Amino acid sequence: MNKVIFSVLVWLSVLAGRLLAGDFTWEIISAENLDFRAVAVDNYDNRIIFAGQSGYLLKSDNAGKDWRRVLSIRGRRRNINTIMVSSDHRNLVYAASDSGLYRSVDAGEHWVKIFRGKNEKEGQCNTIGVWNQLILVGTKAGLLISRDNGRSWYKQGEGLSGQEVYSIDLGPGENKTIYLAAEKGVFKSLDAGVTWERIFSVLPAGKEDTETVDPPEDCLVESRILYFVKADKVKPQLIYLATAQGVYQSLDQGKSWKKLTEYGLLDPTVKMLAQPDSLEILALTGGGVFEFQNERWQEYVIGLAAGKLGCIFLDRAGNIYLAGEKGIYRGSPRKALNYSGSSFLDEYLKTEPDIRRVQEEAIRYAELSPEKIARWRKEAARKAWLPRVSVGLDRNSTDLWHWEGGSTTKNDDDILRRGKDTLDWDVSLSWDLSELIWNEAQSAIDVRSKLMVELREDILDQVNKLYFERLRVRSELDNLAMEDRPKRFQKQLRLKELTASLDALTSGFYSEQLRLSAVN
Repeated sequence: MNKVIFSVLVWLSVLAGRLLAGDFTWEIISAENLDFRAVAVDNYDNRIIFAGQSGYLLKSDNAGKDWRRVLSIRGRRRNINTIMVSSDHRNLVYAASDSGLYRSVDAGEHWVKIFRGKNEKEGQCNTIGVWNQLILVGTKAGLLISRDNGRSWYKQGEGLSGQEVYSIDLGPGENKTIYLAAEKGVFKSLDAGVTWERIFSVLPAGKEDTETVDPPEDCLVESRILYFVKADKVKPQLIYLATAQGVYQSLDQGKSWKKLTEYGLLDPTVKMLAQPDSLEILALTGGGVFEFQNERWQEYVIGLAAGKLGCIFLDRAGNIYLAGEKGIYRGSPRKALNYSGSSFLDEYLKTEPDIRRVQEEAIRYAELSPEKIARWRKEAARKAWLPRVSVGLDRNSTDLWHWEGGSTTKNDDDILRRGKDTLDWDVSLSWDLSELIWNEAQSAIDVRSKLMVELREDILDQVNKLYFERLRVRSELDNLAMEDRPKRFQKQLRLKELTASLDALTSGFYSEQLRLSAVN
């Protein structure tokens, strides 16, 4: 019994962390539109949202209630990979696509292609970084830079050697450090992109990973092992890197790296990183969002049927936007509930019957209430006050038959005649006052009481195990990706089985309480 309680307490502490990470309400805001690769929100008005599909850029002016196409891309290379809304200049928006870089200066109403590339690979833009007049575009053919706000472009060759660039980010402060993730590693520039230093190298194919990775210069290339680089918004020395093998962290601007634990990270292939003001880091995988907290990853999106995810964006109000194959989803923080301790569990269990009520119902249904034993003992004690009753009955039939004789005047003399019989009866009462102290019934009650206590403990132990096992299965089911159908089926089946077992112990009380909770 103590082992069960201990395991339950351990599970509850883990569940509390999961609930903290999932303290968002989610809604789909893309109407009937599907298959999005990118999303961004205006920095000055979060009602204005941009979302990129294959061939189209959509805009909403009313927080996702209505959408309209503001940019169409023709040809066979039509994907929109990155949308960037300027935080320094209002109404300035960029869209990096497979056919070039587009810019709008009127909040997305009109667009101009400011970069197209010299060839097909150079025209395929993956990412963008903007700082004053400096524009950096990461393409399949390398890094292209403009220092005059897009009027002229040149290709960065030194240090990068034309390798594909996956992401670009700028560090905090006035003299921004520029970081980019490319085929052969992560690069850093301290002089606005004039020179570049490699601070992380891709590991050779087949080489074992290590916790701390220093950038060897002679490593081989394993294509697309890096996906995204993210500079901390406050600490200039802190950098994060998303890879196909998890997330790395540097505390000294890339001089040394440490791989963060994969504990809790259901998919180690991390595509994108984001940093809310109140959290350490968020990681986007193909099927979910995870927060790194207390040296473990905790799923941030629980039970969200968004399909395959491609982009995460955070607005200034703390809302999270996800772009995926099922549409655009927005997660809004719930009102602060000032949770502490078990109140996390209370929030999670608000649709579940109280465990005490389930226990009481199981005991009542099995007729194993402790009051039953107490009632037996009282009744046994009263027995001594009741007398033993004895009733005696005696029938006198001596003169029942007799001869009629002695008369000469009557007829039928000397004939055997039936007379009247007589009955004698008596009633006696007796008490054994020693039974006030002890009687034989007490021994029988003691035996039955022991058996009832053992049976009651077995039933309560069974109820507790089923109850908390059901909660564990619910939690595991919430943390499974929607695409993992075989596992979800098994968890759903187990959930039904546990519910049926609790119903069998409580005569259907459990399901009835779940139904009433759903109605309310």
